[in-house]
Amino acid sequence: MSEKIYTTMKSVGVGNLVMGILFIVAGVTGGILMIISGGRLLKKKSEILF
Repeated sequence: MSEKIYTTMKSVGVGNLVMGILFIVAGVTGGILMIISGGRLLKKKSEILF
């Protein structure tokens, strides 16, 4: 009985670790894309009219 609990805890821990890594990668990727698009806006600042 206790072996099932430990295997379940192990699989949940691994799943949480994988999800954490995926969220970190998605956050870094989103940040890089925002920096790139902001740089493009600054580069074309003179062409934008309001």
